[in-house]
Amino acid sequence: PFVLSCLFGALIAGLLGLVVGLASLRVREDFLAITTMGAGFLFLGFVRKQAWLGGEFGIANIPSPMSSGAMALLAIGLALGLIALSLHLGRSWMGRVFAAVAQDEDAAQALGFDVGRYKLAAFLIGTASAGVAGALYAHITQLIVPDAFGFIQSITILAMVVIGGIGSTWGVVAGAILLTLMPELFRVVNEYK
Repeated sequence: PFVLSCLFGALIAGLLGLVVGLASLRVREDFLAITTMGAGFLFLGFVRKQAWLGGEFGIANIPSPMSSGAMALLAIGLALGLIALSLHLGRSWMGRVFAAVAQDEDAAQALGFDVGRYKLAAFLIGTASAGVAGALYAHITQLIVPDAFGFIQSITILAMVVIGGIGSTWGVVAGAILLTLMPELFRVVNEYK
């Protein structure tokens, strides 16, 4: 069931990413981030009303297929795999087209690239990866509730990207580590006051 849930998470998240991508093809830059966050909030509102998904209480007692240490190693392995995929993709011809579209959509269009198709591909890759990560998260925490993915989490993820540097794989990793560890550091500091 664990492998199936990861595949199912990738499939469903990828399909939802394509739908959101299609709906936001004409939106650019900051408005694209706002649009995708808005779509996420709409989805959370929908999930909160679905009793078969646990509603506000979510889904509990999700089985963990292995020990917590093994799950942590699996999460680290998945993160390293996604970093390697991102770096490889960045050096490929497709990554160069992604970079061109990100820098200037009009120029990329003038060079003959189908900007919409590449934006949809980016949505698909990103959301499918997030779906796998979400399935892993559900098995690690053994509980998944709508509030775990609300406004604060969306802003935190956006801040990780901005602090690390948009377009920089290693920068985003550093931003994620920094913003994940800072609350823990401040907690330790507050305990010693």
